[in-house]
Amino acid sequence: MKQPRTALVTGGTRGIGLGIARALAGEGWQLAICGVRAEADVKRVLDELRQRGTTVHYTSADLARVDDRVRLVADVRARFGAVNVLVNNAGRAPRVRADLLEATEDDFEDLLRTNLQGPYFLTQAIACDQLARRRAEPGFAASIIFITSVSAEMASVNRGEYCVSKAGLSMAARLYAARLAADGIPVFEVRPGIIATDMTAAVRDTYDQWIAGGLVPARRWGQPDDVGRVVAALARGDLPYATGSVIHVDGGMSVPRL
Repeated sequence: MKQPRTALVTGGTRGIGLGIARALAGEGWQLAICGVRAEADVKRVLDELRQRGTTVHYTSADLARVDDRVRLVADVRARFGAVNVLVNNAGRAPRVRADLLEATEDDFEDLLRTNLQGPYFLTQAIACDQLARRRAEPGFAASIIFITSVSAEMASVNRGEYCVSKAGLSMAARLYAARLAADGIPVFEVRPGIIATDMTAAVRDTYDQWIAGGLVPARRWGQPDDVGRVVAALARGDLPYATGSVIHVDGGMSVPRL
């Protein structure tokens, strides 16, 4: 009997994370999902994923908090053991879009705890579990996927802390790729562009104009499912010799043009 595969998707109940969870559920993955909302508040989404015929376990946890991360890892470990795939998706936009010359240290620190420090150390804990499992069972397939943003390279001076957090997360993906390659655990960075989520809803009119003006060669918004399909391919192991790669899911936005 084939061993069930398990993925931990952080922030998997909305936006890009939900697109990823749907894609993995559709391929039969067991899902461990975390988010900051109470389980009762995401019941509809969890039920939708379960209707796809898979096991879904939810943990309410704020990755910015050390105690919550420790509790999340313990909860997932008790339920599933080592997960085959960690998808570092959870993140947020700045609470206030402030000019670079007016941004505060409190806002900077607050955002980086969620977008960078949290996934950095969650990856450390999950990678240690994966390594231990692979040493005991060499055939155990494991991988790690970081969801960053085109903002890892493209500067937005009214949300500098977000850009810095995503650039740091991009380097975290490279670091873990280099550290885990010899152990057979590939690490990938998926870099979305302008994706239609609740995070981008507040600036939809602006992005509509930019997309129509050619900022995105594909001339459309990206959808969470666009990212989900890419993550599903990586999770399946379709690119085993491509560890450390950056996969752009941005409709050509990152292509240098004249």
